[in-house]
Amino acid sequence: MARVLIVEARFYTHLNDLLLEGARAAIEEAGHSHETITVPGALELPGAIGLAAESGRYDAYVAIGVVIRGETYHFEIVAGESARGLMALSMDGLAIGNGILTTENEAQALTRAKPTEKDKGGEAAKAALAMLALRERFA
Repeated sequence: MARVLIVEARFYTHLNDLLLEGARAAIEEAGHSHETITVPGALELPGAIGLAAESGRYDAYVAIGVVIRGETYHFEIVAGESARGLMALSMDGLAIGNGILTTENEAQALTRAKPTEKDKGGEAAKAALAMLALRERFA
C-alpha cells in the first residue's frame, strides 16, 4: 500500500473541496492511504512537496490548487512557476500528480474540479500513482 500526500493550496475553498474529493476517492479506490496538508498558495506547493520528500514518509504526491486569471500578470507567474517547480521535482524522481487548475474563470474551474465532470483531482491522483508504478518498474 502506497502512502500518498495530498498538498493543497487552499484559496477557493469550494473548488478545493471538490478537487480533494476526487483525489481522495481515486487514492482509496486504488487501495492506498493518504494524508492532506495545506499551504498558503500554489507557489508553495513544490516547496512543501520537496520538504515532505525529505522525510521519506511518502511514496507519491498530489498537488491541488486553483489559479484563476485576474487583471494582472500574477496569473502567469503563479501558473508557470508552480508547474515548473513540480516538474523539477518529478525530474528528480518524485511521483507527482499535478492537480493545479489554471483557468480563465470560476465556471471553468468548477467544471474541472467536480468529480462528476472532469475530475481533475482524481486525474491528478491517478497520475501520481501511475508515476509511482513506473518508478517502481525501473527501480
